Amino acid sequence: MKRFQVAGIGNAMVDVLAPTPDDFLARHGIQKGIMQLIDQERAVALYDALGPTRQISGGSAANTIAGLAHMGARTTYVGKVRDDQLGAIFAHDLRAQGAVFDTPLAPATTEQETGRCLVCVTADGERSMNTYLGVSEFLGPDDIDPGAMADADWLYLEGYRFDGPDSKEAFAKAIAATKQGGGRVSVTLSDPFCVERHRAAFRALVRDDVDLLFANRAEMISLYQTDDLDAALDQAAAEAAIVACTDGANGAHILTGGERWHVPAEPTTVVDATGAGDLFAAGFLWGLVNGRTPAECGRMGCLAAAEVISHIGARPEVDLRDIYRAQGL
Repeated sequence: MKRFQVAGIGNAMVDVLAPTPDDFLARHGIQKGIMQLIDQERAVALYDALGPTRQISGGSAANTIAGLAHMGARTTYVGKVRDDQLGAIFAHDLRAQGAVFDTPLAPATTEQETGRCLVCVTADGERSMNTYLGVSEFLGPDDIDPGAMADADWLYLEGYRFDGPDSKEAFAKAIAATKQGGGRVSVTLSDPFCVERHRAAFRALVRDDVDLLFANRAEMISLYQTDDLDAALDQAAAEAAIVACTDGANGAHILTGGERWHVPAEPTTVVDATGAGDLFAAGFLWGLVNGRTPAECGRMGCLAAAEVISHIGARPEVDLRDIYRAQGL
């Protein structure tokens, strides 16, 4: 048995969550509902302007890995933080979930601080993310342990990390080690604007290396440059063995082996949409490593997403396995 069921690579940062009115977004020039990259100076200014906040380790792939660890999966995570207060928060929170986190810390003297994502949560549950990548941007091949990657059943890559100068090289090293060890590779596209910045690289990655593609409707349409979701899904299914595409209130579309399933969304009250896609991926991968059918994996993903958007923050507040058992999964 391999040491890890899933190894994740992505941004390592601390989520700073704050309830904010819509006019706060307007006053501070924040575009609603998307992720915007900001510099350190703006990160400090926005933080000072926010009211009471909640701080917890975050980053898209880190949320997925934490969700999997919460469900009992054997996981490891690679992401770069500095030896500072937020770096300590990130490491402690992730390890407390049961994940292995051994990425070497950047020295305290490093100019860039630990990354943070200032998440403005409005009354409709929408989240507007202002992300200072910090030292996370400088994840490189030296941070990758080939032995750990080779000892994973699945590698889970975060599309956001494509914004780093050396991260593509780090991904290539991890992919090679995972495949050499007999593991499989998955990637999440993360954000339509991220796709636009790196479309050619994403297309090559999906075509050449990816076994499982995670995306939402906007990301899928952006990747294949079409307004027709069905056409985009067909193209994706021709390139990746498994495609899992979330579609908001319409649930999710799962394609593999020439078959397609539509999984309805799980009814819930949206309090904070942070982590919805991340926990969908966690539930889907949990089903996959436990031998569930593609449709069951999709259902488990939707159930996990519904739980996490029913409260503030991207960490489950109940045992997702109890939810699955109650649903006969």
